[in-house]
Amino acid sequence: MKASRPPTQLTLDLPMPGEGEAPRPERREVEAGVARTEAESPAGVERLMEAICDPDNIEDALKAVARNKGAAGVDGITVKLLPAVLAARWPEIEGRLLTGRYRPDPVRRVRIPKPDGGERNLGIPTVIDRVIQQAVLQRLQPLWDPTFSEYSFGFRPGRNAHQAVARAQAYVIEGYGHVVDIDLAKFFDRVDHDRLMARIAARVGDPRVLRLIRGFLRAGVLDGGTFEESWEGTPQGGPLSPLLSNLVLDELDRELERRGHRFVRYADDCNIYVRSERAGKRVMRSMTRFIERRLKLQVNAQKSAVDRPWRRSFLGFTLRDEPQLRRRIADKAVARFKDRVRELTARHRGIGLERMIRELAPFLRGWAGYFTFSQLREPSSLEGWVRRRLRCVAWVQWKTRGARYRELKRLNVSERLASEAIFSPKGPWRLSSCEAMHRAFTKARFRRLGLPSMEATKPA
Repeated sequence: MKASRPPTQLTLDLPMPGEGEAPRPERREVEAGVARTEAESPAGVERLMEAICDPDNIEDALKAVARNKGAAGVDGITVKLLPAVLAARWPEIEGRLLTGRYRPDPVRRVRIPKPDGGERNLGIPTVIDRVIQQAVLQRLQPLWDPTFSEYSFGFRPGRNAHQAVARAQAYVIEGYGHVVDIDLAKFFDRVDHDRLMARIAARVGDPRVLRLIRGFLRAGVLDGGTFEESWEGTPQGGPLSPLLSNLVLDELDRELERRGHRFVRYADDCNIYVRSERAGKRVMRSMTRFIERRLKLQVNAQKSAVDRPWRRSFLGFTLRDEPQLRRRIADKAVARFKDRVRELTARHRGIGLERMIRELAPFLRGWAGYFTFSQLREPSSLEGWVRRRLRCVAWVQWKTRGARYRELKRLNVSERLASEAIFSPKGPWRLSSCEAMHRAFTKARFRRLGLPSMEATKPA
């Protein structure tokens, strides 16, 4: 094998270009059949660790971690400090990796709220461990991804949630009008390490890489100063976790394919489409047995159900109960959107309207970028609701009758409309939709203040 460049030649040039975190295979059509099972690359059998430690691969991994930013791990080293720290420590780290002696640090536990009111545990690895995980991912994903099911869409290059939603919609249009919605209870916390390592060992022959991956799984968790050992699960928060989760659930995909089911899976969200409620209940029973007995995972009976697709949501979308079966934004997703906007546009936050819009804009752009996949006009109507929220904020911030009159006149509102508004007995929310406030804050004015449009060309 050609000798790699000395570790000290890492260039660590920032800022980074905007390529993805893993090599992207050639795009395959969503409607394709069962995935091919391809032979592993020789790197999957021998000297894989040398490929992982290749300077170009480490450089790409460093760029990906820096691009994703994120919090520091248990050692307190930040992404900003990472290039200098890695350059200084890389010879020692590389030596430990190549001799199979590298030991990852524990992950730092962070709890984030879930939409249903619960909490999700994230495990934040140190930035150096994130670079190493990313380097492993960059070598394994091109080998493993082509062997995964065509009906799996989560955390895969060239695949996304919109494709999964469109495929689910197509099944319903074809006449599969009942969905078996399977929710896995705390999936990432309950992955069996021995079963997972057995599946990895079937694909990877380098014992150093196997030892490294097991080290990441068993690194433990530091939670508020208390160390907890990791006996099961793949901590969410590291670059390698999504690939490992797909490997675990590929066994579920293959079983569903073997049984001839029409299904869509995105990470641990799995929907199976059948023609009748009776068939759905039979599938739910049999697949629950398979998941709990074979995969050693647990189905959440409270959240799983057999139902009509328009009464369930999938990745933030549902279908409209109509002959066209158009996709729309799920009610829960709209409610979460409004809750977040209310937080950002609270009347008494103590910041000016322009700053409020600057803080609101990134959220609106991200939300609209995803949910304009709807075939209805909810984003457009929600944009009108956001503008009304901001008009209400402006009215409250002007405070006095005199200030409101002066501001309305400054914004080219006629004397008659300004007087009608300031002497109205209505409250701020009702006045936010009056003609005077619409004249003062037009769509064009909001654009000049930086409020992004939530409208987009509708998908076909």
